[in-house]
Formats: sequence, structure tokens, C-alpha cells
Amino acid sequence: MPKPLTVAVLAGAALLTRRALRRRVRVSPLWPLPALDPPTSGRPRTRALRLRVAAKETVADGVVQLRLEGRDLPGWEPGAHIDLVLPSGLVRQYSLCGDPADTSTYTVATRLVEDGRGGSREVHEQVWVGAELEVRGPRNRFPLVAAPAYVFVAGGIGITPVLSMLRALPEGADWRLLYAGRTRESLPFLAEIEAFGADRVTVVAGLPDLDRELADVPEGAVVYCCGPEGLMAAVEERFPDVRLERFAPRTSAEGEAFELELRRSGRTLTVPADSTVLAAVRAELPNTLYSCEQGFCGTCQQRVLEGEVEHRDELLTDAERADSMLICVSRARSVRLVLDL
Repeated sequence: MPKPLTVAVLAGAALLTRRALRRRVRVSPLWPLPALDPPTSGRPRTRALRLRVAAKETVADGVVQLRLEGRDLPGWEPGAHIDLVLPSGLVRQYSLCGDPADTSTYTVATRLVEDGRGGSREVHEQVWVGAELEVRGPRNRFPLVAAPAYVFVAGGIGITPVLSMLRALPEGADWRLLYAGRTRESLPFLAEIEAFGADRVTVVAGLPDLDRELADVPEGAVVYCCGPEGLMAAVEERFPDVRLERFAPRTSAEGEAFELELRRSGRTLTVPADSTVLAAVRAELPNTLYSCEQGFCGTCQQRVLEGEVEHRDELLTDAERADSMLICVSRARSVRLVLDL
């Protein structure tokens, strides 16, 4: 007589993609954007992808490009990014810089950050051709909108989302790019960028003079910027409506110390001024889920029962922020915070 078959079903649902960047610039379309496959960046995903590293190539000093291969991959639009789950379990976000029409590959590039948190070093030193990686997304917080004119500012590896936008712009579009980096050798995709023409592209090795380079931005132009935080802050100071893409927290973990109650666990603890809610919670509840620790992936989202939150993430919508927070980066504005944990 056959033995009974026990079937265990593990159910899960991917987080809803949160929001596009909310900016004050609103431009009426003057031309249609190129037709792409139906976007998936605003839809929930029910499963992660397992993609094979088909190619790994050095594209500039300290920069490698990965080509990830699969079948019938979800479509994406310029500005979109994916979450890459590295062999160690670290999750990092990378802009897609390949061809949106290619449904068999995703292409990303990353710069080695010597004093970083380990993700870029793992990509450079431990991810090889033939490896399988988990991929989540794509999502798009940095969409290309229709506009009468464009100004793009990219710093180093920040060229990756901008490059896909430049390729998508229709012939005759009014645009220009300021592309800066430490040295010309450190700038990825430089040959392709310069092929657009010196009348559109300005390449600067070293610190750009933003007041000079951005002195004559056309009226109604949409400004896009991606790069080091210092560059983005400087551009935002000059153009408050700039559209930004960042892959690191806007602010540090530091703030005022506060009391944290974990209601369901019946525990009360203190979150120090120089630490995070996540670190304090995991000291008490080590199985609390987390991943990117940068306020992007949403794994550590928790329900807030009482208190005022200082939201520092780049993910949650205003509605979600009304009663939840990402505990890896956000803190309390009030002296006490209560979580449903």
C-alpha cells in the first residue's frame, strides 16, 4: 500500500512596487515615448527570478558589467532597476542598462566601492560566469517622462539609468548630458556616450563646475541626476524639481535616542542615537527579517502602533507611512515608538 504523500505549500507574495518619484515638475507630453512591452515595474511580483550570469566584463576602471540570462523576462522601461540577491544573501539595487526590447537578458554594472558594505566587492570578486543569481523586479522610481527638453547629470556609475534613457529618446529630442568622474578611465560606457556628439555631451574628469555647465538650462526642461550623494545634493540645490535616483540612504542612522516598545513581545528597549531600530530589535528578536539595510527593499517593514516616525526610506508611499516604517533606516521623531512586534 503506497505511503501517504504529504505536500507542503509555501506561499508568499512580493511587495508591491511603491511609487515613482514625486516631483513638482509636470510636463504635458509633446511626443509619444517609444512603445515598449507592458511595464511590470508597477505590478507585484509573485516570485523571484533565477538568472544565469552569461557574461562578466570590465567596462571601466573599477567597474564590471554583468549580463544576466533568462527566458521571457518581465519588460522594463528606461530608469528601471532590479534587486540582485548576492550569494551571501546581501541584496543590492542596480539600474538596468541594456536593451528593454531584449526579453532574454538583463544588463547591470557596478563600481567597486573599497570602503563600502561589501556588496560591490562580492560582485567583483565572487560572482562569475555560469553562476545563478536571484533577481527581483524590475521596478522604476526614475521614469523617463515626456518633456520639451532634458538635462541629464551623471556621476560615474550613475550613468547606468541615464544611458537607457538616452537610447530611448526619439530623434530630434532636445537634450544634453553632463557626465563627470574622477578620471576618463573611470567612466563606464564613455565611447558610446561621446558618440552622441560634443554638442550634446560634456565630459568632465574631476569636479564639474555646475554653475557654468548648468547655466543655460532651457525653460521647461526636466533635469535628471544620478551619482554620488554630493553631486545630487548640489544639483538639487540648484534645481529643486530635479528627478533623482539614489541607491544609498539619504541620511545616516544617527539621530536622537528614543524608547521603543515591542508590543506583542512585551519588551521595551532604548534605540541609541548612533544605532538603528533594526539593530535594537534584532538584539531582542534575532529572527526579525531584513535585507538591504538601506531603505529600498521593504523586507524590514513593520507596523507602527504609536508614535511619530521620521521616514528616511525611498520606498513607502504616503499611505503606507501612515502606519508603518522601514526599521533599517527610519527613526522616531517622538520620544517613544510602539511597534507591532
